[in-house]
Amino acid sequence: MTDLIWALVFVQVALGGFDTLYHHELTERLAWRPSQSRELRLHGVRNLAYAVMFAALGWSRPQGGLAIALMILMLGELAITLWDFVEEDRTRKLPASERVTHTLLTLNYGVVLALVLPLLGQWARLPTGLAAAFYGPWSWLCAVAAAGVVVFGVRDLAAARRVRRIAPAEAAPLAVALGARRAVLVTGGTGFIGRRLVEALVAAGHEVTVLTRSAASAAGLPAPIRIVTSLAQLADETRLDAIVNLAGEPISDGIWTGAKRRRILRSRLRVTRDVIKLIARLRERPDVLVSGSAIGWYGLQEDEALDETSAGRDCFSRTLCLRWERAATAAEALGVRVVRLRIGLVLAAEGGMLSRMLTPFEFGLGGPFGAGRHWMSWIHRDDLVRLIVHAMATPSMAGPVNGTAPAPVRNGAFAAALGRALNRPAILPAPAAPLRLALGDFAEELLLSGQRVLPAAAAAHGFRFAYPHLDEALAAIVGAPAGRVTPAAAPVQARLA
Repeated sequence: MTDLIWALVFVQVALGGFDTLYHHELTERLAWRPSQSRELRLHGVRNLAYAVMFAALGWSRPQGGLAIALMILMLGELAITLWDFVEEDRTRKLPASERVTHTLLTLNYGVVLALVLPLLGQWARLPTGLAAAFYGPWSWLCAVAAAGVVVFGVRDLAAARRVRRIAPAEAAPLAVALGARRAVLVTGGTGFIGRRLVEALVAAGHEVTVLTRSAASAAGLPAPIRIVTSLAQLADETRLDAIVNLAGEPISDGIWTGAKRRRILRSRLRVTRDVIKLIARLRERPDVLVSGSAIGWYGLQEDEALDETSAGRDCFSRTLCLRWERAATAAEALGVRVVRLRIGLVLAAEGGMLSRMLTPFEFGLGGPFGAGRHWMSWIHRDDLVRLIVHAMATPSMAGPVNGTAPAPVRNGAFAAALGRALNRPAILPAPAAPLRLALGDFAEELLLSGQRVLPAAAAAHGFRFAYPHLDEALAAIVGAPAGRVTPAAAPVQARLA
C-alpha cells in the first residue's frame, strides 16, 4: 500500500465524513425521517462494509481467498453506494452540495478501486491467510475511521427500525374543531409550524391559500392549495374566513448581529402590515386573524408562573414581540377578531430546537445548558396546530393566548427527559461561559434563560392538550415507550384543569 493510495483512501474518509455529518445529520436529519428507512439501511450496511475494509487494509494483508473476498466486498460497496444515490434521488430533494459531494465520492472511490484491486489481485495468488501489517500513522487513522463508521453504521440500522414507529399522526383530526369547510390564508405555510398546519387543514377538506416568498419551497405541500408569493395577488373579492400569520425570518438560526435583528423585526412587521392591508381591501373581511408571537414577550424571567395577564421584562425578544403584536392588533379596528398566539418551544423531530438536540443526545453527548435551572415552556407541534385551529373556531377567544403545554420544566429536567426517551445518559452540560462568548444575547435569551409560562387562556376556553406532559410528548416524537409524568408537572396541570 503506497502513500498515494492511503491519501486517496482518506480523501474518501473526509468526503464521507462531511456527507454524513453535514448532510445526513445536521441538514437532512435522516435518522428521524420515516420516509428514509431504506436509505438508512443502505447507509448502515455501507458503513459496516467500510469498517471491514479499513480494518483489513490498515492492519493486515489479506491473501488468497481472503483477498478475493475483500475485492468482492469493495465492488459490492460500490454497488450499494450507487443504489443509495438512486434511493436518495427517489425519496428526497438533494441540495446541490450533496450532489457535488456524491460525485466526488464516486470519482475518488473509482480511483481507489483502480489502484487497490490490482494489488489485491497479486495477494490473491498467495496462500489463503491474513498476514499482520502496520503502516504507521495510516494504520491508526484506519482504526479511527473504522470505529467511526461502525458507530454510525449500527446507529443507522437501528434508526431504520425506529423511524417506522415515528410516522406523524394523521393530520385531519388536528383540524376537526374548525367544522365546515373554511377558506384560510396561512402566511409562513412552508415553515416548521405552518407546514403541519397546512397539512391538517387540507386533509380536513378546507380551502387553503399559502403565502410564501418562493413557490419552489411549497413544492412539498399537500394538494389542493393555492400558492401566492405576494398578497397583492389576491383579488378584493377573495373569500377568506380566517388568516393565520406565521411568517418571519427565523429567530434561532444564527447569532443576533445588528443586521440579523433588523431582518427578524422587519420581516415580521412587513408581512403583518401586508396582512392588515389585505384585510382592509377585502370586500368581505375574515372573522379572525391568528397572529404568531412568542413567549419572548415576557422577557427573561426566573421562577414566577406567567399567564396572559403577566407583565414582561425588557430584552430583544420582548421588543420584537411587542411590535409584532401591536402591528397585528390593527386588524381589530377593521372588525376582525385578533388572537395573539405567544408560542413556546415547539417540539417535533422535523425542526425547531429539539431536532438540533436529537443527534448529540442520541450519541450520549447531551445535557443541560449552563446550570440547567432556567424554565422551558414547550408544546408538542400537533398540540400547537390544534390550538391554532381551536382559536380560529372559538369566537370568544381573543387577545393574547399562550401556546405552551401546561407543564413547563426546568432545562435540566428537559435534558433528563430527552435522555430517558432515547435511553441515553444526559449528563454532559454545555457550559454557559463559552455559549455567552460565542453567541452573545442569542445564548442568553434562548439557551440560558427562559420563562415559566402557563396556558391559562387556552384552558379557560376549553382547549385540552393531547400531550400535557413532557415524557408523553417526547415518547411520541422519538418512538419510545412513554415515561412517567414528572412530579412537578402534575400540580400545574391540576391548577389549569
